[in-house]
Amino acid sequence: MDIKTQLKITPGQSFPLGVCRKGHGINFAIFSQHATTASLCLFTPGAKLPFAEIALDATGHKTGWIWHIHVAGAPEHLEYGWKIDGPKDKPGYLFNPDVIISDPYARALSTSYEWDNCPLRQQEKFQPRGRAVLEHPFDWQGDHPPNIPPEQLILYEMHVRAYTQSPSGRVYHPGTYLGLVDKIPHLKTLGVNAVELLPIFEFNECEYDKTNLKTGKRLLNVWGYSTINFFAPMQRYSYSSEWNAAITEFKTLVRELHKNGIEVILDVVYNHTAEGDTNGPLYSFRGIDNTVYYMVNQKGHYLDFTGTGNTFNCNHPVVTRLILDSLRYWATEMHVDGFRFDLASALTRDEDGTPLAVPPVIQAITYDPVLAHVKLIAEAWDAGGLYQVGNFPGEGRWAEWNGKFRDVVRKFIKGTDGLAGEFARALAGSDDLYGKDRAPYHSINFITAHDGFSLRDLVTYQEKHNETNAEENRDGMNNNDSWNCGHEGPTHNWKILTLRERQMRNFHTVLLLSIGVPMLLMGDEYGHTRNGNNNAWCQDNDLNWFLWDELEKNREFFRFYQQLIAFRKNHPILQREEFLTSEDIDWHGLEPMKANWGAESRFVACTIKDHVKNEHLYIAFNASFSQAHIKLPDPPHYKKWYRIIDTSLPPPQDFIAMPKGHPSLKSTYNMVDYSAFVAKAL
Repeated sequence: MDIKTQLKITPGQSFPLGVCRKGHGINFAIFSQHATTASLCLFTPGAKLPFAEIALDATGHKTGWIWHIHVAGAPEHLEYGWKIDGPKDKPGYLFNPDVIISDPYARALSTSYEWDNCPLRQQEKFQPRGRAVLEHPFDWQGDHPPNIPPEQLILYEMHVRAYTQSPSGRVYHPGTYLGLVDKIPHLKTLGVNAVELLPIFEFNECEYDKTNLKTGKRLLNVWGYSTINFFAPMQRYSYSSEWNAAITEFKTLVRELHKNGIEVILDVVYNHTAEGDTNGPLYSFRGIDNTVYYMVNQKGHYLDFTGTGNTFNCNHPVVTRLILDSLRYWATEMHVDGFRFDLASALTRDEDGTPLAVPPVIQAITYDPVLAHVKLIAEAWDAGGLYQVGNFPGEGRWAEWNGKFRDVVRKFIKGTDGLAGEFARALAGSDDLYGKDRAPYHSINFITAHDGFSLRDLVTYQEKHNETNAEENRDGMNNNDSWNCGHEGPTHNWKILTLRERQMRNFHTVLLLSIGVPMLLMGDEYGHTRNGNNNAWCQDNDLNWFLWDELEKNREFFRFYQQLIAFRKNHPILQREEFLTSEDIDWHGLEPMKANWGAESRFVACTIKDHVKNEHLYIAFNASFSQAHIKLPDPPHYKKWYRIIDTSLPPPQDFIAMPKGHPSLKSTYNMVDYSAFVAKAL
């Protein structure tokens, strides 16, 4: 029997947007302020043509700006899309009734389960449809969020696919949510308690049409900063091809991470979409109501504050509601613990691009009662030059990626003059940025991230080497504040290699001992290299993949890396809710209490004190090309100084976890060039 003849059509309801079960059928609702006609297209899974195309009557099937319809008698597994038409003669309107577009509120899309199954290779157009996800029962097994206090967080920025895609990982489900589950023990051993996942919302990895000049293979959008839908988890990160497998497997990942005391923070991209510039594809928002969902000028041209061709019109009330609904869905239905907002400053602009002191979308997120428990992190800049580090709006609820911390630490550790004072301030929690009405944990301290050099590349390359991205090395940052330690790229010179290893330890020591929240980059724990590529977004290979055999080869560095994380976790003195005062910290130079932050100083030292536990930590960094002969301050009564860290010493002397079994220190100590030193009073 023809499916269409079984359908029973009624007007339906305007709320909620998207699809939901109503009575014995399915309710469909979509917003379009300027549409003149709307038709719902229904498909059996995988079919090229709809089995029904239902035109909605603007009189009976429209409430305000919401088009809605109720369909009974349709199959349980159903794909759907919309045809929407509207004015053609007004600037910025891009209605095309010949294209079936997807519902922004769809919980899943009809995309491929197979990674790199590029439709363009079959000469087919990538045009995802929505899947009618009505209910999704899942056994959470009593899952509860870890609710880790922000000052205790140790973030680990990672990529779902890249974490287990390498054959060296030896997992049953490589490159997937379940593959990540298999490798949770590594995260536990490392000591992190929160993962920050690069985008897992649906994106088209095949949108890039260039090839790797070295291998000849097609380049892919690996990182995923090109969102198609803000509710649907990435289908290609699921292992199973069952209906809605991505939802089930993502929930499984969250549940298992929570069981191990690890929070899940999503890197979310609400500042732009995959529809690109005027010549980009028509997936969803553009065909529904372009002038509502995107910032356009009076001539209908896109305002681009993201470097992608478009900027999402986040402070339009309808778009604000969409973003809020998306965040609520991930927090409540998917049990996500927090969000890191890509190019968050773009969300603070008015519809004409003007920066707002009190942006409606930021206010809505900040004070939403459903989101009151989640962590909010802003990348507090955008591609239009709006830089808000230390000044992002949000009434003290939002933490920030502290880009200034990264820049100052990179410059100081490589030996740049004139930064001793700024480095000391960064080490102490950046109170110049967050001391007015916020706390140290509002500073997300990082030295490396997905974007830019890895930790090893930071000490191996002076210049970027992005030739394999097929853009003639024009892409990526030109200023990396890096130092190759005397030779560009790989070398067999043992002096240079030793210095590089020392510098890597120096950077990690700064990060883990600074006040604020440390964020680590996946792979840095063994010294991953991208061969100098500082913009590896399109490389689906060893440049991005976690190489588990390299972890085995670099166990000595991993030991230092891991033990420093454990040291931080075991010292509440470093996990502060309030900024250090003069009672909590003493600053030193080569002599105690004689700090020298002059223009030519490359030495910074301090004693951080916990008066309740009577704990004292002496921390020193020598970023000079010559030795530093230092005098230690007097330890507390009845205690002596014991060395914990000296990054110039070979393993295992570089980190002594149980110092009491070793001799105590004398009143003086010699630090070699480019080294870090930490002692504890015991």
